[in-house]
Amino acid sequence: MSYNILLLEDDELFCETLKDFLEEEGFLVESVRDGKSALDRVYEKSFDILLLDVKVPQINGFDFLKLLRDSGDETPAVFITSLTSIKDLSKGFLVGGDDYLKKPFELEELLIRINALLKRNKKDDLIKIDEEFVLDIKRKQLYKNGKVLDLHLKDIQLLTLFVKNRGKVVTKEMILETLWPREEPSFGAIRVYVNNLKKVFSKDKIKNIRGIGYKFEA
Repeated sequence: MSYNILLLEDDELFCETLKDFLEEEGFLVESVRDGKSALDRVYEKSFDILLLDVKVPQINGFDFLKLLRDSGDETPAVFITSLTSIKDLSKGFLVGGDDYLKKPFELEELLIRINALLKRNKKDDLIKIDEEFVLDIKRKQLYKNGKVLDLHLKDIQLLTLFVKNRGKVVTKEMILETLWPREEPSFGAIRVYVNNLKKVFSKDKIKNIRGIGYKFEA
């Protein structure tokens, strides 16, 4: 299995060095040069690891990760930065970083830390919904009888919200905050993704709570 890595690094030469090394180790790496581009990518695609420089244009690495954590995204993140003070180290962990690697560092050390994070998080990735369905919340994939279903990222985000609140009412406001934290779509947009999930699960497992929201009872 190949893991997807998002690399946020504005030093072009260093970025290419890291990308080449990690791809040789079997990872799939997407690199971006600024925080806004990184934010756009994580809302379009799921990643297994985030490698984040701090001093990058538009949105710095600390603010970028805080935005993700505030939206409920728990993708493991490693800061790779020249900032070496205790204050910066502390801030990196306070905004939700899982590890902090000070430049310069050995590439093999980065590999060790990445593999440790993947191993640590793997056991908590899978949620069994029923005898047919398993949800991988880290890789943002739904399996039916062991096969990956072709679902939109927002379908998975909505399903994750439902599963985490199984048997409870999930309000429309909760859905809006989860699926569109930076936008203001109409409530009609919610129905599109709810109906997508109803096509996967039987309709009686996703109940409409009139005027309030939905309840997932799978």
